[in-house]
Amino acid sequence: MLEMRPDCERCGTDLPAEAPGAFICSFECTFCAECADALDELCPNCGGELLDRPTRAKRHHAKSPPSTERRFRG
Repeated sequence: MLEMRPDCERCGTDLPAEAPGAFICSFECTFCAECADALDELCPNCGGELLDRPTRAKRHHAKSPPSTERRFRG
């Protein structure tokens, strides 16, 4: 199951699990659309391709909660 990290690692923008607009690599490094575009859709951590992260409907959050650990260290 995907972690569904709550923020962009590069700028700290909130990325709710139920909303579109997040991009992830195969290691689940997570970026907003603006940062993914600025990075040419390449993960700066592993060099992998950044792809659209699927959304998780709110009704599934109780059984399968998204991560609350923020990764932005700015």
